[in-house]
Amino acid sequence: MSETKQSALDTFPRLLLHHAQVRPDRPAIREKDMGIWQTWTWSQVADEVRALACGLAALGFRRGDNLAIIGDNRPRLYWAMCAAQALGGVPVPMYQDAVAQEMMFVLQDAGIKFAIVEDQEQVDKLLEIKDRCPELAHILYDDPRGLRHYTQPFLHAVDEVQEMGRSHHKNHLDFFDREVAQGRPDDVAIMLYTSGTTGKPKGVCQTHAAFITAARGGCEFDKLGVGDEILSYLPMAWVGDHLFSYAQALVGGMTINCPESGDTVMTDMREIGPTYYFAPPRVFENLLTQVMIRMEDAGYIKRRMFHYFMEVARRCGAEILDGKPVGFIDRLLYALGNLLVYGPLRNVLGMSRIRVAYTAGAAIGPDLFRFYRSIGINLKQLYGSTETCAAVCLQPDGQIKFDTVGPPAPGVEVKIADNGEVLVRGAVLLKEYYKRPDATAEVIDEQGYFHTGDAGFFDADGHLKIIDRAKDVGKLANGAMFAPNYIENKLKFFPYIKEAVAFGNGRDRVCAMINIDFEAVGNWAERRGIPYAGYTDLAQKPEVYELIQECVEKANAELARDPMVADSQVHRFLILHKELDPDDDELTRTRKVRRGFIAEKYAVLIDALYAGKKSQFIETQVKFEDGRTGKVAADLQIRDVRTFPPVRKAA
Repeated sequence: MSETKQSALDTFPRLLLHHAQVRPDRPAIREKDMGIWQTWTWSQVADEVRALACGLAALGFRRGDNLAIIGDNRPRLYWAMCAAQALGGVPVPMYQDAVAQEMMFVLQDAGIKFAIVEDQEQVDKLLEIKDRCPELAHILYDDPRGLRHYTQPFLHAVDEVQEMGRSHHKNHLDFFDREVAQGRPDDVAIMLYTSGTTGKPKGVCQTHAAFITAARGGCEFDKLGVGDEILSYLPMAWVGDHLFSYAQALVGGMTINCPESGDTVMTDMREIGPTYYFAPPRVFENLLTQVMIRMEDAGYIKRRMFHYFMEVARRCGAEILDGKPVGFIDRLLYALGNLLVYGPLRNVLGMSRIRVAYTAGAAIGPDLFRFYRSIGINLKQLYGSTETCAAVCLQPDGQIKFDTVGPPAPGVEVKIADNGEVLVRGAVLLKEYYKRPDATAEVIDEQGYFHTGDAGFFDADGHLKIIDRAKDVGKLANGAMFAPNYIENKLKFFPYIKEAVAFGNGRDRVCAMINIDFEAVGNWAERRGIPYAGYTDLAQKPEVYELIQECVEKANAELARDPMVADSQVHRFLILHKELDPDDDELTRTRKVRRGFIAEKYAVLIDALYAGKKSQFIETQVKFEDGRTGKVAADLQIRDVRTFPPVRKAA
């Protein structure tokens, strides 16, 4: 595409109209509904967006207004983003699993006047808090089921609003095009709220220019474009979904596919066969856990064959994928493994057609990373944040390292501050935090560098290695570095460990609290005839402690081989009596650990870990999905585990 043409396509509504003109009949978006895939072409999407934009305008939506978007990935919710942008407004996607009180903060902070939601569940949440959000004037809903008897005048079905919009368009034929023409690349295109690991979330204002720059750079880097398909199932409020399912789709002309529900993602993925894929490490961990559970249930011959060929894959699979030299025998064995194990496994995962898969949002364990690459999936790490459009570093084909995130992306400048913090400068940076000039000034210095809050360094090849969040990196009492996230990822590689929280800063040793994976450990227990009556009961079984202790000791053996963290082996651990939960404020909506909150809430357990106790009673308040609260109590065991002398590499 010529530079002149590119400069004309400098807002998302203009990109949409461009695709509608040059490829009107190609599929733009699909949705599975009642088991059937429905498809909209680029020209149809343009018509739908225009009708919705004109309908919003007829209701009073004006340039500068903010539009809340709440729900699972649905075509109309993506269209609402573009409709708001076409009118000079700003879409504000929110986490659909957030409780009403969490939503209230964003609605009030962003001064939301209009909201479009998926269904009755989300309507009910907004009705619960509407009297405390006086600016909220109109609520639009996509799915009318259960809403027949809701008579509030401010509630509108999206169908009705689009019909209003079509009438508006007939009476004002040039209105929509005139509004789109007023848009500028430095207008705010989206407001994404941070996860709030350290305080109240902040609205990150990103411009059309920033996200288009990030999307175009990624498309050119990995040769993504027309004909590529992505499954869009991650929260629309997450920057990763916005980059891959919205920005890159509109820049490159790819097809978005919306699954029927969160429960059908794997089935829908197999049916679509996406060519590129994006997921945080947690999803890749869960997929691997499911694979290992199925293999444990398989017959003896299948199990032996799987483990034999996985050993072959670990030995040479990643090297074959990168085009590196591999011995003839290993290459032959890998080809046989591809026929018998890796190919069928990729098919079960819905990844048979994937050319490139990405992971970001948190550090992925090197072992997990190697597993996927070893079975022929071109998985890459990328590094970024909401404030950088999720695009700071990208891994080039053939230069994949398991412990780095690659060199800086095209047009992005990265440097390491004297204190080890990663600093970023480029066109992908946020414009500002919404109504927070103080917070904006804190993170962008006078030279224009964004302070990421991550600690890292460049290796000899110019690839960035992220150690941990800078605020989380500390030192043990002996002066050795303590990087909790690095330790936790080692532990979470095991399918039986869902979450881990490591402690050790300023102390003489590392201790950990662990959440078991209920499905994986439950399956393991059932096959051994171990009865249990729920998560709390299963977590405290002596047999489960033995299982987890074995995992922790294997992780310690791995840590001993890394001089940087050899002193950070886990000495003691306990298994929590409940799962860490965003509803209990222990995790963010993106499932990041709120370390400070957990340290305060479970202080009695941390004290017990370091006091040498063998057990500790605790009673914890929990929130249920319906808003009720309750208490969970247990007498938690505490185990000592074996550690290993550091393995010194030969000079």
